[in-house]
Amino acid sequence: MSIESQEDIIALMKIGRIVGLTLRHMLDQVRPGMSTAELDAIGEAFLKSHGARSAPILAYNFPGYTCISVNDEAAHGIPGERVIQPGDLVNVDVSAELNGYWADNGASMVVPPISPEKQRLCDFAKKALEVAIDTARAGQPIHAVGRAIENVARSGHYSTIRDLPGHGVGRHIHEKPSIPNYFERRANQKLTEGLVITLEPFLSTGKGRIKTDPDGWTLRTTDHGLVAQYEHTVIITNDRPILVTAI
Repeated sequence: MSIESQEDIIALMKIGRIVGLTLRHMLDQVRPGMSTAELDAIGEAFLKSHGARSAPILAYNFPGYTCISVNDEAAHGIPGERVIQPGDLVNVDVSAELNGYWADNGASMVVPPISPEKQRLCDFAKKALEVAIDTARAGQPIHAVGRAIENVARSGHYSTIRDLPGHGVGRHIHEKPSIPNYFERRANQKLTEGLVITLEPFLSTGKGRIKTDPDGWTLRTTDHGLVAQYEHTVIITNDRPILVTAI
């Protein structure tokens, strides 16, 4: 969507704050020995307490209120009986709807004891998001964002997952345009003031290729490379974007 009024901004910032708080609350509760279903239930309760509806359920009938992906799972991990282990790399992706407005964010963390390898991957993925935010301004072509993300990934000797781009958001969970996490020459559409998108670099220790598990949802790297992702919903401006989901 593109912002058309102050009311749009207020409503979007409201759901953005809810999903941001939900994400932070869930990450704060991650403990070895808990199942991903238990973690998802924490997110479910938090969203419901704020009157928000899970976007994956609402849009796609996903079998969970949030997506929880572990280690070599890149995205769309189904919450279930899997027990979180010490040292796991856990990604939580929270998206939700309130009063017709949608917002989306995610983050990764390493469960103690923290291995330097996994923490370094998270640090570079977080840096890639920061660079994407600094690049995403009105008048810039979309591929400038992808180039910035890819440069950070390469500097850390990581790959980006090309099949998981950022996207438009606001009136639905997935809208146009697609925001590739690598330099895609054909993505030359210019960002416009008021455009609402997600910026969400996925970095991997492997080659960055993914496949769908037999469950039909979970996306996993084909070479079992680890994956870290960080994501914000943003509003494009002529200067630094407005971070809708930042807390």
